[in-house]
Amino acid sequence: MRKIDRHTLLSALWLFTLLNIIFRDIHQFALKSHLEMLLTGRYNGMLITEELMLLGGVLVQVPIAMVLFSLLLTRRIARPVTIVATIITTSTLLSTAPTDMDDTFHLGIELAAMMAIFWAAWTWSDADRIAV
Repeated sequence: MRKIDRHTLLSALWLFTLLNIIFRDIHQFALKSHLEMLLTGRYNGMLITEELMLLGGVLVQVPIAMVLFSLLLTRRIARPVTIVATIITTSTLLSTAPTDMDDTFHLGIELAAMMAIFWAAWTWSDADRIAV
């Protein structure tokens, strides 16, 4: 496998994770039970409020921002920010249990990607810099 700059690798892994999260959510709209829950204003028994929607928007902004931050931030700043963002995103992914087989499948892939991101950031040494 060819060596990829750590900034590019992290950005690609964040994008991979984000696409899986988005597809997992969109895929749920094919289920009648999912649509019925959304129409009642409750999801898995939880009342959907404006504050909850705002919280969801803030939490999904973490991986969205990390796609860009992975490319723009220096290693010194990107490494700890990536580790914290990985912990936040993993906690968010684990905050609700999967409801069916495809949810479980996507969650497994998302968690594997989170582990890869965490490991890439954790092992990111100053020597990994590529001269530009």
